Amino acid sequence: MDKEQYSIVFFPGTSASPKRYQFSRYWFRVSVFSMLFIFMSGAITFTHLSYKYAHLFQDEIELTELRREAKIRKVQVEKISVQIKNFESEMTRLGRFEKKLRVITALEGTSQATEQDWGVGGSYGLSSHSLTTSLTHEAKALAGKLSNDLGHLTAQAKVQTISFQELDHFFKNQKSLLEATPSIWPTRGWVTSSFGFRKSPFTGLRERHEGWDIGARTGSAIRATAAGVVAVSGREHGYGKMIEVDHGYGVVTRYGHNSKNLVKSGAKVKRGQIIALVGSTGRSTGPHLHYEVLLNGVPTNPKNYILED
Repeated sequence: MDKEQYSIVFFPGTSASPKRYQFSRYWFRVSVFSMLFIFMSGAITFTHLSYKYAHLFQDEIELTELRREAKIRKVQVEKISVQIKNFESEMTRLGRFEKKLRVITALEGTSQATEQDWGVGGSYGLSSHSLTTSLTHEAKALAGKLSNDLGHLTAQAKVQTISFQELDHFFKNQKSLLEATPSIWPTRGWVTSSFGFRKSPFTGLRERHEGWDIGARTGSAIRATAAGVVAVSGREHGYGKMIEVDHGYGVVTRYGHNSKNLVKSGAKVKRGQIIALVGSTGRSTGPHLHYEVLLNGVPTNPKNYILED
């Protein structure tokens, strides 16, 4: 065994005695190699951690950027969604308008266009395995939903276009009929009693109400809802002061409880012309207009003959 030794001398100060430590060659080598091993391990660990930190820092930057882009896209998608909802509301309103047009022109159920004729679709979503693919998947899902919504609205728009083309063709060939068809509010107000059965305000019994009661201030203008000839202008039992307009084609409108009639029997009137003023004459509990639409002598719901919102 190697007896060679190494000495290390420490000089603690000028006055203190030096201190000497001896190590065998074996333990000196073990100590040096241990220190080298520890140093190398530390260096390798530090390098590895630095590399991981650099990657994490870069991932954090990318994550922040992805989140920022995701927020921007979300805001954009929400704006588009609101626009789509507004478009859907408008399409629904047009659909109701079209139905009314078809009711008053006897074309109900005759449209050649149906929404079933037009295909819509969209892609399936993809599974996500990381934050990046998750954000991408979310964006694709939102885009897919918007695509489906827009596809549905496009199909609806095509159906409405064809339907309105049919109505336009009919209107061009039926100008005189349209001029004689009631289509506007006779006065501005609120409907206090609608068409159909109701509880009588006088007897409390169930009775059939054959028109609309539209509440309005006394003296408010009453307008003819279509062109025609005044058939009756005077007092009628229950109606008080009343005007009846014959529009031809079997269509008649009545305006009751007036405070004053402004046209006489035999007068020709145009749509929108003021023919009377709101009152409370006859069998009435307060100022309002009783408005009726009769088709071939049968009372029908005035709601079907008001195209304005």
